[in-house]
Amino acid sequence: MDAELQKLVEAGKLTSKSAGQLEKLKPGTFCLHKSWGFGRVREWNLLLNQIVIDFATKKSHPMQAQYAAENLTPLTQEHFLVRKATDIALIKNLTKENPVALVQNILESLDGRASAQQIGEWLIGDVFTEAEWKRWWESTRKALRASGAFSIPAKKTDPIQIRGEGVSHADELLAAFNKARQPKQQIAAVEQIIKSHEQFKEPEKQLQPIVVAIENAAARNQKLHPELALELIIARDDLLAGVPSLHTTHIGLTLSKLIVEEEKRLASILPNLPAAKEKRVLQALPAALGPGWTERALRLMEASHGRMVAQIPRILNEAGQHAELRAMLERSIREHSATSEMLIWLCGEKENWGDLITPDLLWAILAALEREQHNFYGRGSKLQRTLVDDRELLGEMFKKVDVGLARDAMRRLQLTPLFDELTKRSLLARMVKVYPELESMIAGAEPQEKAAPVVVSWSSLEKRRAEHEELVKVKIPENSKEIAIARSYGDLSENFEFKAAKQMQSVLMRRKAELEQMLHDARGTSFENPDTSRVSIGTIVRLRNDATNDEETYTILGAWDSDPDRHIISYQTAIGQVLLGHEISESVSLNTEHGVAQFKIVSIQPAPTDDITPTAAPAAEKAVEIAAAK
Repeated sequence: MDAELQKLVEAGKLTSKSAGQLEKLKPGTFCLHKSWGFGRVREWNLLLNQIVIDFATKKSHPMQAQYAAENLTPLTQEHFLVRKATDIALIKNLTKENPVALVQNILESLDGRASAQQIGEWLIGDVFTEAEWKRWWESTRKALRASGAFSIPAKKTDPIQIRGEGVSHADELLAAFNKARQPKQQIAAVEQIIKSHEQFKEPEKQLQPIVVAIENAAARNQKLHPELALELIIARDDLLAGVPSLHTTHIGLTLSKLIVEEEKRLASILPNLPAAKEKRVLQALPAALGPGWTERALRLMEASHGRMVAQIPRILNEAGQHAELRAMLERSIREHSATSEMLIWLCGEKENWGDLITPDLLWAILAALEREQHNFYGRGSKLQRTLVDDRELLGEMFKKVDVGLARDAMRRLQLTPLFDELTKRSLLARMVKVYPELESMIAGAEPQEKAAPVVVSWSSLEKRRAEHEELVKVKIPENSKEIAIARSYGDLSENFEFKAAKQMQSVLMRRKAELEQMLHDARGTSFENPDTSRVSIGTIVRLRNDATNDEETYTILGAWDSDPDRHIISYQTAIGQVLLGHEISESVSLNTEHGVAQFKIVSIQPAPTDDITPTAAPAAEKAVEIAAAK
């Protein structure tokens, strides 16, 4: 033992164990500290009971000898950080010549395991830039897997480990699959096997049982979890493609057959699949459904939501079915049957579908927004945001049309309740950019037509009044208190509570203004004694389809009384507007899911009266009416 260390031990300033540890921390050696990281022992000053260490962020940092012995980990010359500190040129050469050995050295320096992030932290900065690291790690990871000496996890955040003696990567993959108990775990394990299938020396013996297990799991899950059955069969097919010597043991259990058997459920099944596998199923539609696949794919698109609406057109275009897709889009726009998701997709693809970006598209968007309006209060409509956020869209719709049509569109935008006044003015300004001569419609030079009263039931009017009263008496006062409390926290620029409360204030005040305008325009009624000589508000209309003889019944009530499940519709809806004024035996054209159809009016009966007793208009409502009268 060093003589000076021995003196400290004899003086009781250092234990024998600590002295032995300090023997490994002589000047020039390297060490690790849990907080300050990698360092090099600069000098001993044992007369002062200190040693001095150069850390990256703390040069010439003194430590008491006993503390240093207990908290510093001595590093050998083989440790990666020591090699990097003493010969970085060698490390950079290893990254090119032998990256596998370099990673092994890092793992050995980290007790045999480390995540990709930990490995990167030791290389980025002095060995690689961030971009260089990403490229290098992508190729090195493949080399590590191919070497068979490392356990490479499926998740990037899990640690890579040096494999134990006698355990091959193939054996490890088989063990992972056999350990899996749930279909999702089995699918993940099979995908790893597929990536490394070339490492299996006896594929028929090792992997054929995997094929059997996958097929059995698919058959078990088809009825209750068809999305898992599809994923399992796709994984099975990929394994068979990678290892041709394997074979199926369930004759007839194919992706095409599953699609045929589950066709009626595909619209609800496919969104539960990962995007890549959803695409695989859609690409298999032609083989599965035969000559009629295009029409069925289009129907699937009309019934779908989200990413499938974008996937199906891509599949159709790849199969040369562009004309069929265009015809369906034209029809759905013309008949206002296009879903919000279809319209959002089309607006996003406007550069490829320029001939469909016309005023008809705006009418289809407004119709879809009207269908949505009772469902998305409290959350934003994505279709509405698409129309409002794309500042070029309206202009492109109207750039090649007659000014009279643009004028009609501006009037409709002015009257629609779908947008607040600020948004309306923004949309109108975009129209004026194309037709400057219509600027007077915004400036108010043209006299605006007085809005016609909106007919509503007493019960729906009472609901709107109750909502307005709750806003005025409860929600807005509570929000004001929240703003006051949040303001008391100080520093408004960084005050999240204050910003959130102010945003809620904007929502509440906007809704208050909307309700007040709605209440001002509304005229309540009980639907007593409607005119049944023709279709009018407060009547029940029975229709018969000329082609199929099927009958449908609609109850036409006030603007706020829609209940589609009970076939109660507002007189302001497209169907209501078509029916109003027609008499028994007259024919009308209505949009159906199969296109336009002719219906004959069979009977017109009075609807049940609304027995709600109206209350007097609240003071706030009267104030709105007085202000409007002035």
